[in-house]
Amino acid sequence: MRVSRTLVLLLMAMPLFSFAAWGQLVPSPDAPPVSTAPPPPPEEESMGTLKLNVNLVDLFFTVKNKSGELVPHLSKDDCSVAEDKVPQTLKNFTAETHLPLTLGILLDTSGSQIDVLPLEQQAGSQFLERVLKSKDQAFLLSFDVNVDLLQDFTNSARQLSHAMNKAQINTAGGNGSSGIPGLGGGTIPIHGTPKGTLLYDAIYLASNEKMAQQNGRKAMIILTDGDDQGSDHKIQEAIAAAEKSNTIVYVILIAEPSFYGGFGYSGYSAAKKLSEETGGRMINVGANGKKLDAAFQQIEEELRTEYLASYTPTNAKQDGTFRRVSVQCKGDDMKVQVRKGYYAPAPEGR
Repeated sequence: MRVSRTLVLLLMAMPLFSFAAWGQLVPSPDAPPVSTAPPPPPEEESMGTLKLNVNLVDLFFTVKNKSGELVPHLSKDDCSVAEDKVPQTLKNFTAETHLPLTLGILLDTSGSQIDVLPLEQQAGSQFLERVLKSKDQAFLLSFDVNVDLLQDFTNSARQLSHAMNKAQINTAGGNGSSGIPGLGGGTIPIHGTPKGTLLYDAIYLASNEKMAQQNGRKAMIILTDGDDQGSDHKIQEAIAAAEKSNTIVYVILIAEPSFYGGFGYSGYSAAKKLSEETGGRMINVGANGKKLDAAFQQIEEELRTEYLASYTPTNAKQDGTFRRVSVQCKGDDMKVQVRKGYYAPAPEGR
C-alpha cells in the first residue's frame, strides 16, 4: 500500500514541502558558492581576506583525453579558468578523490518505467554499496504524479537499497499502464495541466531543500526517460536550482523503447540539457541491464576522479547575475566536463 505523500513528508526529519503548498513557501535568498578550499595562511587572515574567501567560487570537474579516458594527475599549471571570458587567478587546485560526497538518487516511478524499475533497483543498490564511503551520504527521492522522499540522508547503503526496493510505479490512475493518462483508464484532469511525471519539480525541490544546505562535492543521479508532464517549474528553473546549489546532475536515460511505439524518447534533449549545463552528462541505456551497470560504473569513476579549482571572481558585484565559466586544460584534445556557470550572490535585501 502506498503511503500518501502528505503523511510521508510530515514524518521526515527534514520535510519536503508538497507542491500544493509551494505558493506559501518563501524563497530563501541566493547563497554565494560555498567553498571547500583550505584556509589561507595565518598571515593573510585579515577581515578583508576572510570576506573574499567566503566568496570563492568552487568548480568541480573531470578531464578526459581524446579517447574518452579520464585524465588524473593534472596540476594547477595544467588548467586555466575564465569567467565571462575573463581569465581568473586560481587560489587552489586539487585532485579530489576522497573529499566527502553528497548524493541524491532521483527515481522516475511514472508509467514509462514499469518494465525497467527492477533493473534500476538492482543496479542502483549495487552502485550505492560500492560508492558510499564512511564520510559520504545520500538520499533517495521518487517522482511521478507526486514527489516523495523515500529515504533521507544516510550513510547506509542498506537503508537506501531497502527504500529503493519498496518504490512502486505510480500514475494518475494507479499502478501499471492502466493508469497512464491517454493509455486506457488514466485520469486526465478536466481543469489545469495534467500531472504525469514531475521531473523538473523533483530536481528543483531536491536542489533547494536537500542539496543547498550541504558542502563539498554534490551530485544527483536521475533515472528517467527525460519526459516531464505537469511540473510547476520549467526546465531552466530546475537547472538554475541545481547550479545555485553547486550540484552536478547525471541523467541515466532509461525506459523500454517499445513503450513509445518506436518513436523514441521525447525527453532526450531535455535530459541532455539538464546534465550538460550542470557539469554532468547523459547516458542512454535503453532497457539494457548491462548498459545500466556500465553507466553507474562510469559515474562512479568520474565522481572519484574529480578536480577542484577555486578562485575569487574579478567581477566582485553581488548582483545575482549568471556568470559563465570555462575550464581549459593543456593536452591534445582534452575535454573538460564542468558546469556552465554559477549565480553571483544577490544584493543585500533581495
